[in-house]
Amino acid sequence: MSTGGRLVDLVQHRIDEFLDARAPILAAISDDTAPMGAISRDFLRFGKRFRARFCYWGWQSVQGLDDAGYFFGDTSSRDVPAVVGVATALELFHAAALVHDDLIDASDTRRGAPSAHRRFEQEHRDRRFVGDAGRFGDSSAILLGDLLLVWSDELFAESLEQLADRDNARAARAEFNRMRTDVTAGQYLDIVAEASWPHVRDGAEVDTAINVITYKSAKYSIEAPLAIGASLGGASLAQMAALREFGLPLGIAFQLRDDLLGVYGDSSVTGKPAGDDLVEGKRTVLVAVARQALPASARRTVDELLGDPDLTEEQVRMLQETIRGAGAIDEVERMIAENVDRALDALDGAPLTADARGALTRLAESISVRTA
Repeated sequence: MSTGGRLVDLVQHRIDEFLDARAPILAAISDDTAPMGAISRDFLRFGKRFRARFCYWGWQSVQGLDDAGYFFGDTSSRDVPAVVGVATALELFHAAALVHDDLIDASDTRRGAPSAHRRFEQEHRDRRFVGDAGRFGDSSAILLGDLLLVWSDELFAESLEQLADRDNARAARAEFNRMRTDVTAGQYLDIVAEASWPHVRDGAEVDTAINVITYKSAKYSIEAPLAIGASLGGASLAQMAALREFGLPLGIAFQLRDDLLGVYGDSSVTGKPAGDDLVEGKRTVLVAVARQALPASARRTVDELLGDPDLTEEQVRMLQETIRGAGAIDEVERMIAENVDRALDALDGAPLTADARGALTRLAESISVRTA
């Protein structure tokens, strides 16, 4: 099994172990809390674990240890359990972000299954509660996301206690704290962009959309996990700079690929309906590029339809073709390739271990061509 596969298994084991420890706490409060534990497990059972992987390789890039010994029983570094715990905490944070993001976007599905707020809504109906089922679902999902945030912080703190170097622990905590502020501010920028787009000056839409994805996704998906992992290993300023120069453009490419998948992805692979971003009215870089290239009449049509929750399949296909015809797909593909090249250039000659540079190169390739 590859290092990535072993890491994913260890992270899943740590997730299960952590949730097992929290289950009695919820049960002692009330049997009614059972859905919170069950939905948490379901949300954390799947995923590509990109954030955990980047955290691990951020650490490995400055430590340079042969990890095979640890995974097969020889603890070559006593810090490995701390690193795995921190990587797992990032996955808990990601789950919290997904719960809140689906609620903000009014998404019905996540990974081919009902989103958290829809599951709570169904719980209301199944148990014949009084009041509005949708409001109950939304309120419960807010609380579940908050609980996952709390648990993420608990696990992060517990894991730092296992780290030998306290200065490294403090540096990792500072990176984690900054990440949480960045992504929360970025999420707010996203909803501002959806509400204020008519007031954005001509020609600034693409820059606005890139600023949103930088803080909402790029930093927290790749740059921050790398920086947190590197901090755990005591990275030098030069090592940290190289990882940031790699991580930020790759994070932008990661989200640009998500933008394409949100409009043109195969629903059987993405777990989301085709054209879901169009129904949700997301003001992505893809949409911004298309609007700049379209004539005024076509632009007005896009603006009228984008974000209409009652869009028909025919209207979704029409929007997809309009965006394609504007050359937006080709332009976003060019931007993805350009950002991946920038990321890989940052690795060339970087003061990082050879194994880590190889692993990060492979991760960059998998992120740029993925289908989900």
